[in-house]
Amino acid sequence: MARLIRQGTWGTVLSVCVGLVLLGLGVSSCGIAQVSAEERLFLDLSVEAINHVVLPMDEFEGTRVGGLSAIAYDRDRNQYYALSDDRQRPRFYTLALDLKPTGIAAAKVGAVTELNDQAGDSIAPLDAEGMVLTPSRSLIVSSEGSPRQNIPPKLQEFDLETGQLKTNFRLPDRYLLAPKEEASTGPQTQGIQENIGFEALTISAPGGPYEPFRLFAATEGPLYQDLDLDPEIPFKNRWLHYLVDPNFSGAGQSTLLSEHWYAMDVAPLGAVLNGLSEILSIDVAGHFLAIERAFGLQGVSIKLYQLATGVASDTSAIATLQGDTSGLTPIRKQLVADLTPLQPDNLEAMTLGPRLQDGSQSLIMVSDNNFDDRQETQIWLFKLDGV
Repeated sequence: MARLIRQGTWGTVLSVCVGLVLLGLGVSSCGIAQVSAEERLFLDLSVEAINHVVLPMDEFEGTRVGGLSAIAYDRDRNQYYALSDDRQRPRFYTLALDLKPTGIAAAKVGAVTELNDQAGDSIAPLDAEGMVLTPSRSLIVSSEGSPRQNIPPKLQEFDLETGQLKTNFRLPDRYLLAPKEEASTGPQTQGIQENIGFEALTISAPGGPYEPFRLFAATEGPLYQDLDLDPEIPFKNRWLHYLVDPNFSGAGQSTLLSEHWYAMDVAPLGAVLNGLSEILSIDVAGHFLAIERAFGLQGVSIKLYQLATGVASDTSAIATLQGDTSGLTPIRKQLVADLTPLQPDNLEAMTLGPRLQDGSQSLIMVSDNNFDDRQETQIWLFKLDGV
């Protein structure tokens, strides 16, 4: 009964209950579990870790296999595309995962595709961090940019087969350096901060290849103008919501519908990095998964949250989120699992894979080894129940 209530049948159940009382059947509660409004926002989700494998940092066609910061599942071909965040040679790998009832049996690199501009030349430097596969079989990639190097953040669409640039999406000005700062060395006053720009990217696409779909991009940390210097105040990240119509070409194919505020957890004691590393749409009703990752003196901390965006305030007309935001509603979140006891590495990538043999949904996560021999590219398999 509680599951039905979460799916929106509360009014129907309540009407039945009232009817039974009016008939004098002595029913006072109908056995309905008391479910709060907060609980009705979320799905009843759980995850179970099955196993993980380590992908060696070997050479493949003149590249080092590492720095994997995003992964997308191609259901039509039963293969995966994994994005490498090598700034000087941005690229993605085609992967095959052998999934058995006991977990991932093997992972193999099958191809590498470099990202190029519209002239076919390398698009470097590009700090590519997020990637999704669209229904029209293109890839949308988010890149962090670098205020120090005067490189703006970007959302771009690439051809899946050739890696060639197709479209640049428009970003609101608040994500960019102020015009007077672009050619100066003065203090920054707005825009993404160094190394915590667009990290997380996902789509919600219920239709076919010619149907509009929704694109969501989130920053790893707050914009410069949203940063509260008090360490006790959690980071306030920004979340963009686009409607993309593949029937139009160029930047005009996308419409920015809204923007929201994502409230991070307070950074763990001793953390030198605390950010939102990935988001994943799990239905068309505004439910997502999110990875919050912290790293510091206590090692790596990884938490998996469920998000509900339906009641979040639109922040697109708000210049700064500093200070008192009590009048705004952030994206709501609920802890699904603290993955830290599994001792994962630097998890930055997440996708829904195929259904497992028992019918449950597979969830794949991948760690970014930062091209560091002391870290690993781990590919994790989880069982996700409730979707």
